[in-house]
Amino acid sequence: MSTYQLYGFAQSGHSYKVALMLELLGLDWQVVKVDFFKGETRSDEYRNNVNEMGEVPVLVENGEKMTQSGVILDYLADKYGQFGGETAAEKRDIWRWVLYDNHKISSQIGPLRFMVGIKKMDENDVTKYLRGRITDALGVMNKHLDGQDYFVANRPTIADFTLCSYLFFADEFGYDWADYPHVDRWLNNIKALKGWQHPYDLLPKLEA
Repeated sequence: MSTYQLYGFAQSGHSYKVALMLELLGLDWQVVKVDFFKGETRSDEYRNNVNEMGEVPVLVENGEKMTQSGVILDYLADKYGQFGGETAAEKRDIWRWVLYDNHKISSQIGPLRFMVGIKKMDENDVTKYLRGRITDALGVMNKHLDGQDYFVANRPTIADFTLCSYLFFADEFGYDWADYPHVDRWLNNIKALKGWQHPYDLLPKLEA
């Protein structure tokens, strides 16, 4: 059995954050496919035996389960001494962007992509509201990246891996990176990292 088992699936940006980290660290891991679209995460079996929160990702190491992508990324960065903060100030700055992603990026793009990219819904008041929030958040990111290659300390950290995850699905929720040139350059920097793979190449894609 591999050192790590990751419960997740390709359409989950949160699963991808952890899968990308595992791959960039060159670790021995395997994926346990979770069929979200058939309700697996909402089942009693999953919530009783895998994750009481009914979510992915779940990372298992020596039988111990860890949940919440930010917590998992922080654990791996500390354990392997890579992609984390080197000072207390850098660690705080990393968490600042992890929380920003959770509130302003992943939590907005996830439902928008589900509605328009997966369920093929027409634009409506909800999607317009989400687009407004996403556009504003991407503007903040684009401005921050003006003149630097990564979000914290100008080197790749878990802040980048959490912020980038849903952005690799841009064609599924209708955004053009030409409008955000610094974000586009930053995403290409991440793609150039040894071990990078697209979510659909790294994790099993589900039938929606």
